Amino acid sequence: MAGKLELIDDSWCIVCGKANPIGLRQRFVIEEHEYVTYFTPRKEHQGYKGIVHGGITSTLLDEVMARCAMNQGCYSVTAELTVRFKKPAVVGRRLRFAAKIDSENDRSVLTSAVASDDDGIVIATATGKMVKMCRVE
Repeated sequence: MAGKLELIDDSWCIVCGKANPIGLRQRFVIEEHEYVTYFTPRKEHQGYKGIVHGGITSTLLDEVMARCAMNQGCYSVTAELTVRFKKPAVVGRRLRFAAKIDSENDRSVLTSAVASDDDGIVIATATGKMVKMCRVE
């Protein structure tokens, strides 16, 4: 695809798309100074028995950071994503994904996020660089 990237929301995002029948259909809220979503993984989200696949955790960390950046008023795409896994996430236990803005300039937004369980145990942390884009409907 040559030229400018067009960001078109057709409601099929794997994380938040309401039209996607196999999507996660996440909803996001602002809690204090963080952009947050909650997710309870099911068996179909596991890697090894009873343990959530790291790709699911990474995807949710990426999405909460990207949406946090977009919540600042400018649509963006992920240019860099670093995830550090601390503990295994357990199937059936609700997880909290919370992101915040660390810094921004005219072209990008640096974000960070934490995934934790209901006991507050950190499952994973992430940092992301989001490149600001224009959105086309």
